[in-house]
Formats: sequence, C-alpha cells, structure tokens
Amino acid sequence: MEVTIVGGGIGGLTLALMLHEEGIASRVYEAAPELKALGVGINLLPHASREICRLGLEDALVKVAITTKESGFYNRYGQHIFTEPTGRYAGYHWPQFSIHRGDLHMVLVEAFKARCGADRLMTGWQCTGFEQDDDLVTLHFVDPRDGSARPSVKAEMVVSAEGIHSKIRKQLYPNEGPPRYSGINMWRGVTKWKPFLTGASMVRIGWLNTAKVLIYPIRDNIDGEGNQLINWVVDIATENYKSQRDWNKPGRIEDFFDVVKNWKFDWLDCPALFNAADAILEYPMVDQDPLDQWTFGRVTLLGDAAHPMYPRGANGSAQAILDCRALTDAIVKEGDPIKAMHAYEAVRRPATAQVVLTNRKNPPDAILREVFERTGDKPFDDINKVISHEDLEKLSTSYQKIAGYHKENLAMSPAGV
Repeated sequence: MEVTIVGGGIGGLTLALMLHEEGIASRVYEAAPELKALGVGINLLPHASREICRLGLEDALVKVAITTKESGFYNRYGQHIFTEPTGRYAGYHWPQFSIHRGDLHMVLVEAFKARCGADRLMTGWQCTGFEQDDDLVTLHFVDPRDGSARPSVKAEMVVSAEGIHSKIRKQLYPNEGPPRYSGINMWRGVTKWKPFLTGASMVRIGWLNTAKVLIYPIRDNIDGEGNQLINWVVDIATENYKSQRDWNKPGRIEDFFDVVKNWKFDWLDCPALFNAADAILEYPMVDQDPLDQWTFGRVTLLGDAAHPMYPRGANGSAQAILDCRALTDAIVKEGDPIKAMHAYEAVRRPATAQVVLTNRKNPPDAILREVFERTGDKPFDDINKVISHEDLEKLSTSYQKIAGYHKENLAMSPAGV
C-alpha cells in the first residue's frame, strides 16, 4: 500500500512519518512551491508531544522550542488568579512545547526528507480536484506559479491534509456555508523581548469584554543576549469583522491598542511588548460546523481539512497529530484502505466534534470568564474569596479531559512504549 497525502503541513508530514515507522510508503503533494518557516507560535501539549516524541524528534524540538513550565491566569489588572504546571513539570512523561509553527514544520520537513526521501515530497503541486472509481482515485494538479497543468496522479488511498482551504473538502461539500464567526477578532504578533516570570511561562490575561491576551515565549536566547521571541495574541469581542480566513493578513496595532494601553504590570509591560512587534497579523476566530462524514470511497479528510476549530487550547495542530496516530493505527490494523479510513473516522470524528463544540462555549480559559463574572471586572483583594482553588482546578481539568490531554486520557508510560 502507498498512501497519497495532499498537503505538506504539520498534519501531512506527521502522518507520512508515522506511516514510515510502520513500513508504509507515502508521497506528499504540497501546493507551496517552496517550504518556508511561516506562521507564529503554537503549543504542543502532552497528547501531541507524545506522538512527536514517539517519532524520535524530541531532541530536535528541544533545540528550537521552549519547554513550557507553567500556565498562568491573571485579570486585566495583572492580579494572579491561578497557575498550574505543564508537561513534565505536571507529572506527564512528555513535555509541553511552545514553538514557532515554522520551526516545528521545518523539523518535520527535514525528518521526512531524511527518512522517506526528498523525492517523495512534491512541492508546487496544487490539487484542483479528484475523481474515483472502486479501485483508484485520480487526483488533478496545477503548478500554482503559472496555473499550468501537472500530470494527474493515480492513488489507491488519498488523505486531504490541505488545511482550512482544502480543495478536496470543497469538492465533497460544494454547498457548505461560510465559516462560522465567533464574535471575536484576533490580533497576533511576535516580539523580541526579555524573559518574563520563569522564562518558560504561558499566561492568559483579562477577558473578552475588554480584551483577552495570551502570551508565551517560543524561541530562547535569539540574540546571544538572553532575549526571547515572545508570541502574543489579543482577542476582543467584535460584532463585525472585515478580515477573511487568512493567517497572513496584516493587522494594525491602532485597532486594539487603546483597550490594552494601560496593561502595565510589575512582571510584564504588555503595551510595550505589542508596540515592539516586528509585524502584526489579524484573524477572525472562526470554525465550521462538524461534518457528518469525512470518508468517501478511497478519500478521507484530516486535520483542519476535516475539523476547522477555534484556535483555542492548542487544538489545531494537536488534533491533527492525533488524527495521524489514529489513521496510522487503523491502516496497520485493517490493512484494507477503505476499512482503515472508516475505522479512523469512527474514532476521530466524534472526538473532534466535541472539541469544536466545547471551544464555542467552554474554552480552556473559562477560568478568566468565571473570575470576570464573579468580580464584575473589578480588582480583588483575595482570589480565594472570589473562587476556591478546587473550583479553579475543576475548570481546568474539565477542558483537559475533553481535549484529550488530561492524565486520565493518556497512558502514562514512556513515549514509544
């Protein structure tokens, strides 16, 4: 069997590497003519990093990522609400990594080339559609640089890992509605900055009625002077939005700065951090309603092509990686491509649907919402008089279980065993 993967992002390459570990060949077709380190920060929580560690890539990630120590919650006055350890610091066998998406992608690219062969990663192949019969799928491609036709490709099993703009998903669901807007607009950036708190802390601050901010380092000592590359996201409840689902759309600091201009704390000067960003991106928080079916004949969907979700809780890349593990295991167990894809979908479609729907109503930062509502957005004298530590832990644990990274969800054995 050879698996044909459309899309050479995190999901597509992770799937190819997992298949290779099982002795299953694959070929990856990527639309971009050249693979570059694009994007901003993402997180690999233990359920995702476990799978990357099983591929023998932990050392490569340690070199380019921050091994996150803690996740902290603060109100918009900089008052501490709750902090919990993360990854191995919380007793998992696997770390949590905060990493530039481009760095993770390049680690996967180099591993694929070394293990599977550079000739199996086809760049500049943009899929335009497919047709299939009982035996084979025929994929059609163009060169995105000039629109010229590429040779069609015959495949016995096709996985669309094309992301949110999947051509294959569009063909399968031609009448699907537009993205579902959450009512929240996002501004993102990265800034060269000195370490704050532990130097490996992720913090969430405020709430959406004013602004909710997420901040964490993604590269360490980038200049030999101890400065880090800090990733930040500002979320603001916004009735209407102008931007489309484009991760690379430039944003303007003046569109959100007035809301956060006074967020100067003794442990971090937020407005200065935002002002010092090299560039700012703008993105509406959108998702799609869960699909009733991913697998059609010899074609199936994976990652954002299957389940676009709000960028909350480090779920975009993590759920794609979990998809890869489930599909790989199904192929090994079933042998037959069609049976494997249906077995994979039976496991992952309901699980990811639950994450999509939970992100809409009870996000991982529901702790901030709870404190915001209980205090009326006012400073507090004692957080224990606002909410108990036990209730804070319950709020955190509830989301961890749904997303699949609570300790009860994971077999607590060393990676690869």
